[in-house]
Amino acid sequence: MTDLGEFLRVRRAALQPADVGLRGYGARRVPGLRREERAMLAGVSATYYARLEQGLSANASEAVLDALARALELDADERAHLLTLARTPARRRSRPRPDTIRSGMLRLIESMPDTPAVVLGRRSEVLGWNALGHRLVAGHLPFASPHRPAERPNMTRLLFLDAHTRELYQRWDDEAQRAVSSLRVLAGRSPDDDELTQLVGELTVQSPEFARLWARHPVAVCVSGTKQLRHPEDGDLAVAFEVLTPPDDPGSRVLFYSAEPATPSAAALDLLRCGSVAGLPAQTLA
Repeated sequence: MTDLGEFLRVRRAALQPADVGLRGYGARRVPGLRREERAMLAGVSATYYARLEQGLSANASEAVLDALARALELDADERAHLLTLARTPARRRSRPRPDTIRSGMLRLIESMPDTPAVVLGRRSEVLGWNALGHRLVAGHLPFASPHRPAERPNMTRLLFLDAHTRELYQRWDDEAQRAVSSLRVLAGRSPDDDELTQLVGELTVQSPEFARLWARHPVAVCVSGTKQLRHPEDGDLAVAFEVLTPPDDPGSRVLFYSAEPATPSAAALDLLRCGSVAGLPAQTLA
């Protein structure tokens, strides 16, 4: 089954007849709507819809994809993901070169010592961070590790497999859902990325929680929000995050964190800032 077929199947299984105004008759061997019901709601033949789910039909028209998105009650992010899966051609897999961070980007985040900043690559690996960003999200790891490709921390791997990172998030379940939803979007855009496929395989094998979430095929583009942290040095604090994507490198992204002024979280971030200025060396390129 293709990624497109899996996405259609999972979304179909998540809907019940009553959700879309249909009456259910008799026992169902599988959860959710039947293929013929979903096809009817989308205005396509049951045979054609079955071929889409089975990965036997490609080049669906935009009108058909729009009809499927409406029938599956997809939100904007999920519809965009559906279009990506349907439009991305199969390519020969290759081992891509490690992502890099531009020296200008590194200097930029270093010039903002009062704002925690982390630069992530296309697979959620850390390409760079400033002192405060490092201390906020991964102070237990070597500061220089992002500059050695073989040792780069991966924020999704840390979230599911690293005990220190897991304890950092008060609402770990929400953070896990957000991470898997973002990784699904990235995987849809880069189906030929061997390293991304290996990451998903590793997490599926080593983390039952990741495997369960991944099987649900959640999709969301997370560009802002709030993280509730339980920091080992400063205790509980809430930080807002904003994600910026460089226009010439849509695979990487920069996370900036902040706290609401005049709040206990802002005071805690100030204490962390003082510690990072006093105790960490300046970041240098390897």
